[in-house]
Parts: sequence; C-alpha cells; structure tokens
Amino acid sequence: MTDPIRLPRAVLYDWDNTLVDNWGTIRAALNHTLVAFGQSPWDEEEARERIKASLRNSFPKLFGERWTDARDQFYAYFEAHHLEHLRPIPGAETLLETLHGQGVYQAVVSNKNGRFLRAEADALGWTRFFGTLVGAQDAEADKPHCAPVTMALAPGGVAPGPDVWFVGDADIDMECAHGAGLVPVLVGDAQGEGFSRFPPAHRYETCHALCGLVHRIGATISLTANAGAIAKH
Repeated sequence: MTDPIRLPRAVLYDWDNTLVDNWGTIRAALNHTLVAFGQSPWDEEEARERIKASLRNSFPKLFGERWTDARDQFYAYFEAHHLEHLRPIPGAETLLETLHGQGVYQAVVSNKNGRFLRAEADALGWTRFFGTLVGAQDAEADKPHCAPVTMALAPGGVAPGPDVWFVGDADIDMECAHGAGLVPVLVGDAQGEGFSRFPPAHRYETCHALCGLVHRIGATISLTANAGAIAKH
C-alpha cells in the first residue's frame, strides 16, 4: 500500500479501540447482561470478534423479545463505570491535535450510544477537535450504513467522497467507508474475512504512525509553498 500524498478535506473516526480504550468496561457490561439473562459470558477472543455492530442491531439477535430489557441492563452498568476506565489510545490526541492544526475537519462515527460517546469526549477534553460526534441511534441507521457518515460530515459542509478518510480498527469501519465512497484507513493489526471483502486502502499499526504520515505530508506542503513563493520573487 502506498501512502496518501495529500491531506484529506475531512477525517471521520471510529471511537473505541481507534481513539480510546474502554474495552474492559464494554465487555464487562455485556457479560453482566448476558449472565443476567441466563447466557454464558464471552471470553476475550469471542468478544473481540462479535462486539462490532450497534446495540440496536445486535441485541435483538442476542436477546430476542427481551432485548430492550437487556439494553437497559447494559446501559445501567456501562453508565456507572465507563468514565473511570476510559483511556486514550497512545498517539490519538497528538493525531487529533495535528490534523486540527492543519485545518482538517474531524468528526466521529461510532456504534457507541451517542450520549456516552459525547460524555467521554468531554471527559478527555477532546470535544474541541470535532465538528460533531455521531453515535448509535443519532442517525436513522447505524454504522455501517451511510446515514451517520452524512450526518457527521454535514457541519463541515463536506460531502462524502474520496477526499475524506475513515479511520477505524475493524472491518465494519472499512465496510462503512467503502459504502460511503470514503478512503478506508485501518489503524492496528486486525485480520479477518471482513477485510478481504472491504479492504483498507491504507494501513498503519498505530496512531503514532498515522500522525507521522500527516507530519510528512504537511512538511511537503510547506516546502512546496515556500518554493513557489521564492520562484515568484
């Protein structure tokens, strides 16, 4: 994969495991709910594989007619614990600050409940980086549907297209990017069948690595601009 040669007009991000680590609380809340409804808890590997879709898309399959009761149980547990275990992914804040400084519009498209998503961004002091944060149930449909992408880009006056990156850690993020006509950018070392159907255009191991790319592109832009200014004189 070759690196992009120019900065995007906008960047959309997944949230969990892309910018923040709140995995322990998510898995604990789900296992608390599974056990309460007579099901077996999921181990780490199973949870990593299955926790991708939004709650309103996944809970009816897991809990059937009682899915709204299960939803309330999950949310009660998660709300009580999610901020105390919230941690930024290494390099994420630097990446956000760097693109913000370059004037790139940034927003979030997550399958986490929007209320919790925005509370976490506030707690980290990151709300200032984003034009908006779109979570599950904020749009008419959840990721991988295109509706939250359109909602997230609207405040920046940006239309979905190849000048927009979608940065995420999972195949559902790449699927969303492909469906909306964005550039899919994978952060991390995730593997799986989903990536063969919806491959990333670019892959970086960490937020630090992606930030390094942004710095290199920015430096090239500055050198080009300086050379142009000198040529005019």
